[in-house]
Amino acid sequence: MPPTALLAPGGGKLEWRGNDLDGNFRAVGSRGGSGLDVKGTAVGTLPVFVEERFGREGLELWLNTLNEYARKAFSKPILQASWFPIQSMFVEPTGALCDLFYNGKIRGAYEIGRFSAEVGLRGVYKVFLKIGSTRTIIEKATLILPTYYRPSSIEVVEMQDRRAVISITEFPEPNELVEERIRGWMERALEISGARSPIIKIEQSMARGAPTSDFVITWN
Repeated sequence: MPPTALLAPGGGKLEWRGNDLDGNFRAVGSRGGSGLDVKGTAVGTLPVFVEERFGREGLELWLNTLNEYARKAFSKPILQASWFPIQSMFVEPTGALCDLFYNGKIRGAYEIGRFSAEVGLRGVYKVFLKIGSTRTIIEKATLILPTYYRPSSIEVVEMQDRRAVISITEFPEPNELVEERIRGWMERALEISGARSPIIKIEQSMARGAPTSDFVITWN
């Protein structure tokens, strides 16, 4: 079967490569402009999370609320190494998840973040958690997170005994749903690494007009 393509919102292209072992949807080419892309590693956990938490019926209900681009993309396995437009493949599907299963509350984004850490950090990124103190793990987390979003910049701006501040300084399309997912991911990552009772609060948010998004981390 020859390749077929679907235009993504903003002009990106979604390519489907037949029905063979590579028959997966993937984003190709550039969308142009200064938008933000999210890696397939993060995108692919969304339908897995929905089905695991809310069953097959919940998954079908969720899929039916999505834009055409996302619905067609999620009909096939997501290639982890591919990049996708964050709004149509990440923000809108997460918003739909929150509306359907969390009464419109952004708690759903936090929960998918925790789930993503469970999947990713026990898999391809587990090497980051093998050795080191909580302080070291926090520093390593700033190396992992930019691999999920491009372009983005994340850095440790404060490190004290049992307290740290991580700041997102570059993120072209800030959104509270994404920030909540990052908060959930970091919190669960710290728990997996052995940190005791980590708590993360978003002190200021680019999505609410601040120059940076600052995550204040405390632990016992």
